[in-house]
This record gives sequence, C-alpha cells and structure tokens, in this order.
Amino acid sequence: MRILLVEDDEIIAESLAKSLRNQHYAVDIAKDGQEGWDLAELFTYDLILLDVMLPKLNGIHFCQRLRANGNQTPVLLLTAQDNSTNKIMGLDAGADDYVAKPFDFQELLARVRALLRRGGSSLPPLLEWKNLQLDPSNCEVTCEGKLLHLTPKEYGLLELFLRNNHRIFSCSALIDHLWSLEEPPTDDTVRSHMKGLRQKLKAAGVADDPIETVYGIGYKLKPADRATVVKGKSQSSIRESKEPQPTQQENFTPKWLQHYNPDNNGKKSPATAQNQVATGISKVWQEVSQKLEERVATIEQASTMLRQGKLSQEMWSKAKMEAHKLAGSLGMFGSDEGSRLAQELESLWETGTKFKSQIKQQIYQLVEALRQELQQLNSEYQQDLLPENQLVDELPLLLIVNQDRELATALATETNSWAMRSQIVPDAIAAREFMAENSPDVVLLDLSASDSTENTLAFLGELNACQSPIPVIVLTDKDSLLDRVKVARLGGSGILQKPVSPHQVLDTVTQILQRTHSTQAKVMVVDDDPHILAALQTLLIPWGLKVYTLENPLRFLEAMAVAQPDLLILDVELPEVSGIELCQVIRNDPQWSGLPILFLTAHNDTKTRHQVFLAGADDYISKPIVEPELMTRILNRLERSRWLRNLAELDGLTLVANRRKSTEDLNRYLQSSERHQQPFCFAILELDNLKEINQKYGHAIGDRVLSRLGELLRQTFHTQDVVGRWGGTEFVVGMAGMTKTDGEQRLLDLLKSLRQIEFTATNGDNFHVSLSTAVVDYPQDGANLQALYQAADAVLERQGAGSRG
Repeated sequence: MRILLVEDDEIIAESLAKSLRNQHYAVDIAKDGQEGWDLAELFTYDLILLDVMLPKLNGIHFCQRLRANGNQTPVLLLTAQDNSTNKIMGLDAGADDYVAKPFDFQELLARVRALLRRGGSSLPPLLEWKNLQLDPSNCEVTCEGKLLHLTPKEYGLLELFLRNNHRIFSCSALIDHLWSLEEPPTDDTVRSHMKGLRQKLKAAGVADDPIETVYGIGYKLKPADRATVVKGKSQSSIRESKEPQPTQQENFTPKWLQHYNPDNNGKKSPATAQNQVATGISKVWQEVSQKLEERVATIEQASTMLRQGKLSQEMWSKAKMEAHKLAGSLGMFGSDEGSRLAQELESLWETGTKFKSQIKQQIYQLVEALRQELQQLNSEYQQDLLPENQLVDELPLLLIVNQDRELATALATETNSWAMRSQIVPDAIAAREFMAENSPDVVLLDLSASDSTENTLAFLGELNACQSPIPVIVLTDKDSLLDRVKVARLGGSGILQKPVSPHQVLDTVTQILQRTHSTQAKVMVVDDDPHILAALQTLLIPWGLKVYTLENPLRFLEAMAVAQPDLLILDVELPEVSGIELCQVIRNDPQWSGLPILFLTAHNDTKTRHQVFLAGADDYISKPIVEPELMTRILNRLERSRWLRNLAELDGLTLVANRRKSTEDLNRYLQSSERHQQPFCFAILELDNLKEINQKYGHAIGDRVLSRLGELLRQTFHTQDVVGRWGGTEFVVGMAGMTKTDGEQRLLDLLKSLRQIEFTATNGDNFHVSLSTAVVDYPQDGANLQALYQAADAVLERQGAGSRG
C-alpha cells in the first residue's frame, strides 16, 4: 500500500515514514503543501497523511482542493492545533480522520489500517484466502498456523491482492501502489517479486496458487472457490515457468547457508505488533536524537542571548519555530512532559523579543527542564536498544576453524580486547553445523592444521559462493604460490603465513570488518536499452548494491547529482550524446575525476577500445553480459576505489579520519555553525604514557592500544561527529550542535568505557590506559579551528597533560 506523507517537520516526517515502512507501506514524503499536491496529481495513493500547518499550501486548502477535483483518497490530518474548531474545519474540508500532535505511533498506525480498510474494501481486519491468513495489525502471514517469512514487497503484493479481490493490477499499477518514488523498479523486478511470493506460498502449503495471471493485462486474486487445472497442472504453475528463473548464484547457495539470503534471514517475527512498533521507534530515536539535540541547543542559545540582552529577531523566530516543532516530535516518542515544556516555551516566545525579567527567568527554567527531559528520554531509549546481553551479542563474531588448540585458544582470549566475539570449531563439518544457527562476520580457516586441505578449500568456495559472501582469512604454514592462487580463486579475503601472532590475525580481521561494514555502494547505469537496464538491476541488487538506471543521457548531470554513484557503467552508443563523451565530461569535472567507469558495449573492435580508454575509462566488458565476469570487475573496482579513498582519508592504525580529512570536516561544520548560529564543541584527547608502554611491552602492544582506542572512539561518537588522529597520541573530536557541558559528558562516558578495557601484554602483564582531555566551544573560546585548537591545547598544558607523542 502506498502512502503520501505531507509534513514540513523533518524529524516527524522521517520518524513516521520509517515506522510506516517497517509496517511494509511504501511512503513518499513532501515537505510542503505544493509539493504534496503535485505528487497527489501525478500518482495514485491509498492514503494521504497531511499536516495542517504547511508552507505554500496549508492542509485545509489542500484537502478542499483534493475533494473539489473528485479525488476520494482517504486523508488523515496531523496537527498540533488540538481544538474542536480546527477538527471541524479539517473534517468539513473532506478529511476522513484527525490526529493531534503529539500522537502515539501505535494509535496512528491503527488509524492508518482502519482508513485503508475503509477506503480499499470492506474486508475484515484479518484477510483470508482458503487456508492463508494475513493479519495487517502485526504484518504476519500464516498458513494453517505456520508463520511465513515474506519480504516487505512480497507482503505488500499479497495484502494488495487480498484487499482488492476483484481488481486486475498491471505491473505499472503494482509499482504505483507498492514502490516509493525513491525506488522505482522495472516490470521484470515486479515479476521477480511475484515469482518469489508464489514459490513461498507453495512451499508453505497454501492450497492452490491464490494469484492468477491475466495475459496481456496483469495479475488478480483468484476466487477462493476456483482453481483452474490444465492437464494435471494448475494454470498458474504453467504460467510460472515463463517468469524469470533464479540466477545461477541463487541456485548454488547450499541449504545450510540459506539464512544469509536477505529474503529468508531466519529471524522470527515479534510476538506482538506492539513490541514490533516499540522496537522500531527505539531505532528511529537513534537516528533523530541528534536533530532533537540541535533543536534544544537552538532554544538554549536563544535563552542565553535573551539573558545577555543580545537576542536578535532572527534568533527569536528560530527559537519559536523549534519550540513548536519539539512540542510535536517529543510527544511522538512518549515524552508528554517534554511536549508540555515545549508548548509553554512556544507560548512564551510568542510575546515577542522584549521580555520582563520574570519571563526571562521562566524561559531559562523551562529550557533547563527541557534539556533534562531530553537526556532522560535518550537514556530510556538507549536502555531499550541495549538489553542486558544485547551489547555483547552485537559484537562482531569471528568463527575459528582450527585444530591447533593453542593458537585457537590464544585468539579466542585476545578477541575480548579487540571488541569481538569468537567461536572455535575443529573442522568444516562442525562449522556448517554452527553456521546453520549463527551468522559469523569473518571466518578464519587454518589449512595447515586440517585433516583434509581439499575439504577446507571446498568449504572456502561454499562461503564465497553464497549470495552474501562471508569474508574468509586463511592460515597456512607453506609459502606456496599455488596455495595462494587457490585461495584467491576461491574468494579468500586474506592469507597469512604461520607462525603468526594473535595480534596479526586480529588486525587483519579488523581491517576486513572495516571494509565489509562500509556504506552500501551505489552504481549508476546509463543505457538506452531498457532490457539491459532491467537485467543489470536483477544482477546487481542481490549483491547488496544500490542501482540507479538512466535511459535518457540528456539528463545525465541531473542524475549524477541525485545518485552520487560509487561506480558508473556506460554504453558506448547512446542517443544524442555518446557514452565516450559522457566519460570525458566526468573526467573533466574535479568532483568525479576518481570515479571508476566501466563500459558495457556490443562493440569489441580495437578502435572503440582505444577511444574508451583514451576518454578515461577504467574497464571494458563486451555484451552479451557474462554475470561472473561482470560482477568480478564491478566488485574489484568498488573495493579498489574504497581502499584508495580510505587510504587517503583514514589513519591506517586507528581507522579514524586523518589530519587532512578531519580538518576539512571540522572547518565545514564550523562554517555551518556560523551560518545557523549553532553551538559547536571541540576537544583534544591525548593518550597518556604511550611511550612507556612501547618501551616496556613493545610497539606491537602500543599499536594494539591505539587500534582499540580508535575503535572505541568510532563507537562512542555519532556519524555526525568528527573524530580525527592528528599525530602520535593526539586525537581531536568535533561535535556539531553540542554545548561544552554536553561535550564534557560525552568524554566522561568515553573515559569510563576506556577504564573498563584491560590490555594483556605478551609477558602476561595486564594493564589499563588513560586519556587527558580538554573541551572548548565555539564561538566563546575561538572563532575558527586554529583558535579552538590553541584554547584546548592551553587547557591541556594547565592540566599538565604530559609529553606530546
């Protein structure tokens, strides 16, 4: 089901959209009334969630215009104006329901389901077809009591057919209902999802195929009392054979690895819809909490300026707007008190920029209470996300397949100091049994300690052949080129020659985890053949790639700006503009000069290849597409590009940003803070006594301390923060939107976590390390990065921070 959300508050829009998507709805977001109106005219929606107070076109006028045009799409109004007059205006304008902010997520979702039932059909809340049941309240599908594991799109298809049991849906109609504007698929993709749904329903024992193909038109729900049979086979099974077959890669995946398939990950559905929604809200909180912090920080800054007699008209307007938005967004996350405080602040700010001293003090007290409420709320959600044993369970898991008990035990002991978990199994057979129930992040295979090298290598091949390949590090006691070639052919991620220390192994594991946990790579394909574009989407998406396709090369620059790809695939022959010319355009733009470019073309002559590489291409592959060759070339280019980017931007030992990269980011955040009059917190951190650790235990142990500190810094600070190593023992941290008090608290949390880490030296000694820290804030302690650094450095000097490394 497809929903249009028209909401100008970014936090509410993102939070609500994520919760709706978790319930398998496709959601388009419009940030103002006019943008929402344009989308409503272009596309068909099952429901419109509409804020009342909108820029350009308010919700009441939007609704009136919608009904005047004969559009009967159900409308649910959202607004902070909770009074009878506004409710009457909204309902008289044609709205079907009305929810006041702050609203409860579960109540809102229940109202959404009720409106969808009312607008789509008269079906009861539990949708049934023969022995198949779908419960929209908890997004569960069962067949005779047995739970089916469907992907979000498969669930959406089934629900759409069950709710519209007399309607025929073409592929384009299915796309309109189930896919948002951000992810429009091809017809082949729809057919692939349809095939997957049919296969799962059949495997679950659903009586007959509930979906009927209407040739030349689309699909519809088959009447429950009819099943067409032709020569012993159902009509649907005959048509099924004409749909795309699974790729060779999917067929190759062993049964014991099927839980790595994202369509069947083996996870059980939550027991109730309430638990599912609550967990989803906690995850949404993690994404929006920083923005809420920034809103409170803006109000704090305005309060400070008010007390100092420096409050500007612009800052007053910002504080009033942020208080209005907080009243709605805090209430959504269960903080009635926070919503009340924000509403009081909004009411006080309404009086203008001139305040009596009593009002100033009242604003100050409300802001302090609001800050405490936000901290309390953040603490509660952190506890929800990290139950008693969850933190340990989320650490990376290293599976050690090794009969060398001494090395395996040493590795297992060391993993605790590297923030990992480990499991030891003796051979590939035991590893398969373990992996049937668990999902390791990296596997360590020891060729030299196994009974059968061939069996171990075969196991390596299985791990690499599954749809989500698992990184594998191989240990060997032979410096053999042939062994290295075999490992490379079978997809090994690394090979280490024994004897090898646990530190060397875990350092390699850490580097591989850093690569594999990178952001999803984006690939853009430009080709005027829609069949090629559809085929490439089908091939690339299962490998975890986000694919953008472009058929019209004249919109190339616009598409590049939107997609921001990590790799570009071009055809040579294109209408109006050739692929070679597009390649030259890219290479002439400094922003894209390092972008990997691969040509995919039917031309295989020497002249064309020469022109392609002369234009700046990185690779060339001829049509027709050979999947293994294409995927190997793409993944290799992406891996090489990511490695070069990390080499240029990250410190190799700690994996935080280097001095050049972190300086760029810090300056960018400072400029943003100046434009928006937002606070900015800057800190210097120095690792104490590293020189003594190196002298006493050796530089390898010192490197381990630095590596573990880098990992702790990455875990402690948000992705919006800047963390950099500026040399030796010196690190810097920049926190946008944070006050000095908040920054000091964050560092106290870091120091507490660091004190709990115990390091073990090679001689068996255990020791702890400490940090010296200094925190300053912008603009009070400095108007630019250099001034802030000098201020923090002076604080360290006064504290007697010790020698600089």
